[in-house]
Amino acid sequence: MPHAAKPGDERFFKRTGPHSLGTIAALLGAVAATPERLISGVAPLQSAGSEDVSFLDNRRYAELLAATKAGAVIVHPDFVDKVPEGCIALITPEPYVGWAKVSALFYPFAEPKPGVHPSAIIDPTARVDEGAEIGPGAVIGAGAEIGAGSSIGPLAVIGAGVAVGKNCRIHAQATISHAILGDRVTIYPGARIGQDGFGFAISKAGFTPVPQLGRVLIGDGAEIGANSTIDRGSAQDTVIGPGVHIDNLVQIGHNVNIGANAVIVAQAGVSGSTQIGPGVMIAAQAGLTGHLNIGAGARIGAQSGVMADVPAGEEVLGAPAQSVKAFFREVVTLRKLAQAGRKANKPGN
Repeated sequence: MPHAAKPGDERFFKRTGPHSLGTIAALLGAVAATPERLISGVAPLQSAGSEDVSFLDNRRYAELLAATKAGAVIVHPDFVDKVPEGCIALITPEPYVGWAKVSALFYPFAEPKPGVHPSAIIDPTARVDEGAEIGPGAVIGAGAEIGAGSSIGPLAVIGAGVAVGKNCRIHAQATISHAILGDRVTIYPGARIGQDGFGFAISKAGFTPVPQLGRVLIGDGAEIGANSTIDRGSAQDTVIGPGVHIDNLVQIGHNVNIGANAVIVAQAGVSGSTQIGPGVMIAAQAGLTGHLNIGAGARIGAQSGVMADVPAGEEVLGAPAQSVKAFFREVVTLRKLAQAGRKANKPGN
């Protein structure tokens, strides 16, 4: 088995730098004691060396900070006094955000290489900006549009009429149909976007398919995880708002409308026509029935079964989902009942 190494294996990631501490501090809105000092990379506290920058965001790892060999560390003001001698503190109220910015400085996303691979298939009526990259075996359908700076990965399929905005990244084997994408959208490998929604009329004779005549609209900066599926609308559009982050293996049904900057975590499923407000967080394996309203900023816990509307800012858990306080009250009550039952059944009672 390969030995553990610092992040950024050069076989997979292209590194920039070294960068001065002054440059790094400027990204954080911080001040560096020795701005001219050069830093070569990023690394966790336990493996960082004198030419690396690290960070501390979780107080559970505070003991690692005291022993780190990092040349600089991004920390919250509360931990400044724990930074060891010789290590430069880069102070910010949001260390993890700072870490993201600094990591992107050293390891920026790969720039597209403008051009069309010889094996790609592009319909003559498609409009592909000369600054876009079309990878091996990709298919671009009739009337499709690919914006400047966007990259279409190997074997990806962009269906007829689909519009892909500027600086989008469509990864390998993703398929997109009946969709309009904004700018800076990322679609990870194997995602399926724009297929028929699960719509049919039921009669004694069986099932009659209902034509799905809507689209999928994806806002600027949204990300769709690997092997996730987003059905197009039936008579309305399915809408994924700007800045929405959808994890891997998520199912979004037809006519769902997701507000800006919502987060939906792995294996969650949202049934048709549910409205999800901005800033909502839906944890892993949660299931939402159709035609619900989930208010802005609501939190839905892992494996919750949501069968009723959730007010804005509410936090729910369980199946059927209820407020977190009610859920844990019931857990405590059941535990007490179970303990009382065990005592009652002991020999001699």
